[in-house]
Amino acid sequence: MSNIRDISLGSKTIGENHPVYIIAEMSANHGQDKDRALEIIHAAEEAGADCVKIQTYTPDTMTIDCDNKYFSIEEGLWEGENLYSLYEEGYTPWEWHDDLKEEAEKVGIDFFSTPYEKTSVDFLEDLGVDFYKVASFGVTHLPFLEYLAQKDKPIIMSTGMATLGEIEEAVKTIKETGNDKLALLNCSSAYPSIPDNMNLKNIPHLKETFNVPVGLSDHTLGSVSAVSAVAMGAKIIEKHFCLSRNIETPDSDFSLEPDEFADMVEKIRAAEKAVGEVSYEISEEEEKSRKFRRSIFAVEDIAEGEKFTEENIRIIRPGYGLKPKYYNYVVGKKASQNIEKGTPLDWKYIG
Repeated sequence: MSNIRDISLGSKTIGENHPVYIIAEMSANHGQDKDRALEIIHAAEEAGADCVKIQTYTPDTMTIDCDNKYFSIEEGLWEGENLYSLYEEGYTPWEWHDDLKEEAEKVGIDFFSTPYEKTSVDFLEDLGVDFYKVASFGVTHLPFLEYLAQKDKPIIMSTGMATLGEIEEAVKTIKETGNDKLALLNCSSAYPSIPDNMNLKNIPHLKETFNVPVGLSDHTLGSVSAVSAVAMGAKIIEKHFCLSRNIETPDSDFSLEPDEFADMVEKIRAAEKAVGEVSYEISEEEEKSRKFRRSIFAVEDIAEGEKFTEENIRIIRPGYGLKPKYYNYVVGKKASQNIEKGTPLDWKYIG
């Protein structure tokens, strides 16, 4: 496997030797209130997110206004909802986008979006968005992926619901345009997801299979999956973000509030430090502990010429004497000088 290529997302670089990139997904949590959307951007930055993400669609770019059985959601969080009505409730008005992007830039946080079809891509291109997200539901929309990839901007693609074959088709479609600025996110597209279905072992597998940066789009409650994903090699974490779950929106039930998101960020930063790198160098802190290893000590007074025996020498703590591996060699040898009880054995004492 060749080295995985770093990709630039906004102000940050994503790759093996760079910090985890943390995305706060606003989605529908603005509840159709522009001031709340602006407030979410500020709260996300304060909570430690690197980026805030929105979604760019309208009900009409997603589906049609139809009430027959095919357009009714039969189970799950949105059971009983009509698709068109759900998207009407959740979409981010396009006339807000410019102000949201400007506000994100003002507070120093990256801004990008999830388009779903050509008109939303064109709109975001005119807006000057630097990179894109592909939702799990878009993995099989190959004509859209080809169109998006031709913009030659970085793409983060979630893989929820997709088979390995479908992911392969999507990656091939994107890379055949000449665009190799791609990252993949493991994802369970259930709302909310449960830990049993996260399959975080997919993260190193996706990395090895497709040779791209990988991460997690997390719809579970809490931060356990996100933090665990970092230990599995995730370099991007995406999590839904809201000001309060008491403000009911289509996504509020599986979103983190600011204090929860900040706690997750803190744990992610600690986890990536703990993951570290492959190294067997002795740290300064460990060096101080080495003296409490076992070593060979005289546990009785030993006279010059007296043999070392299992009674007068032992392997005990601390570690100032000869290493334990020399014990069998030393037993039976004679002392070259008088040795007091409690003296760490040294080669100079061995006759």
